[in-house]
Amino acid sequence: MRRRRFPPIFVPAIILLVIVLLLFGIGSWLFSSDRNAEEMVEDFYTYEADGDFSRSWELLHPFMQERFAKTAYMQDRTHVFIGHFGAETFTYTISEAEQVDNWKMDEGHEPFETAYKYLVTQHYKGKYGAFHFQQEVYVVEYKGAWRIVWDYNL
Repeated sequence: MRRRRFPPIFVPAIILLVIVLLLFGIGSWLFSSDRNAEEMVEDFYTYEADGDFSRSWELLHPFMQERFAKTAYMQDRTHVFIGHFGAETFTYTISEAEQVDNWKMDEGHEPFETAYKYLVTQHYKGKYGAFHFQQEVYVVEYKGAWRIVWDYNL
């Protein structure tokens, strides 16, 4: 006669524990702050690359929207990137997030408790050849949503 080493409930309990840990890990990864912030940067630059500057403007923090009226922003982006550079679109790369605490976009605003900083490199091919444009982009939370902010500190 064979003896069982573990009670019959032990194996299903271990399997359930593994499943719960996997789901928790995947959920934490999917809903982590820096991942959601990175998705905001991805959305913003996808709109920019598509020339959909109206939609990208909507993803700017209200502090940024105060700096640029929507129509002016759309005209400037079109004029600079398409008009001057002669590039109809671009590709981009986004660095890993760096969390920055108590970051200020400029001296005129209060610091954000938490910001995620990314280095975005836009890759263009235009009438002046291939070139790359880099910008530090910050993502901060505003009323429960992530928004894009640029650095105006010197």
